[in-house]
Amino acid sequence: MESATFQKKYDQLKTMFENHMTTLDFGEDTKLTESMSYSLYAKGKRLRPLLLLMTLESYDIRPEEGLNAATAVEMVHTYSLIHDDLPAMDDDSLRRGMPTNHMKYGEATAILAGDALLTQAFFELTKGTLAPSIKIRLVQLLADCSGALGMCAGQQYDILVENQKITLEALVQIHQLKTGKLFEYCTVAAGIIATATTLEVKWLRQYAKSLGLAFQIRDDLLDIIGDPEILGKNIGADEYHHKSTYPALLGIDKTYFYLNHHLQEAINALNELEMLNPNFNKRLLMDFVKKLELEYIKNDK
Repeated sequence: MESATFQKKYDQLKTMFENHMTTLDFGEDTKLTESMSYSLYAKGKRLRPLLLLMTLESYDIRPEEGLNAATAVEMVHTYSLIHDDLPAMDDDSLRRGMPTNHMKYGEATAILAGDALLTQAFFELTKGTLAPSIKIRLVQLLADCSGALGMCAGQQYDILVENQKITLEALVQIHQLKTGKLFEYCTVAAGIIATATTLEVKWLRQYAKSLGLAFQIRDDLLDIIGDPEILGKNIGADEYHHKSTYPALLGIDKTYFYLNHHLQEAINALNELEMLNPNFNKRLLMDFVKKLELEYIKNDK
């Protein structure tokens, strides 16, 4: 089980991040900025920004150094959720326990709020005291992970294969792009800020890739067995949209196996990092793996 120390650190970093978010200024109060804030400040676990901040702590770097980079990824993630929920995509009515953005503000404003958050994310990366060379690398990394070579590509593939039977390998590719790429941004961005070596970045990327796949597998499971009140969103959406999922391809038992397989791969990557850099403290990121393994799922198999 994740340690009490981890939960304390998780809560501390989440509070720090939430406090930083209150300092954001979107300019004049309009329906657009209200729509942006509605989704960005909605109650959530903030897994991606906290993964970035915890990776910095693993390198003994002050998490404050990564707040702008963490805000950027949360903005990109939030924009993707707003657009995912639209009628043209997943057509969902509940997100983070509240009506989805387009249900409250209309489709046009929801689209523009997502566009504005995506644009604002790159502005956030220009702020702060990091060296300009590091900021440029972070901008390039976020563009790579979120655009046509990353998250957006995964979303497109996911739409194209609706109502089709696909292979496990194809499903993994979709999830590596759709979910895994933003996880990769988080760990690699922290590595860039911490001036990690090329080989260390390789294992940071592998850790995130495995973690992202595990997260998506868990999400597929929760869409079947989860509690909507706990999750803050409707369940059964994947089946309704005839999406390919791990449970649909493998069944529940094998899906649990693959979840644990990818979590173990993430742990192996941390062990490699520790061998490469004795000053790298894997404890927090190890507990992050355990959080994904246990949260919401009562696995008694």
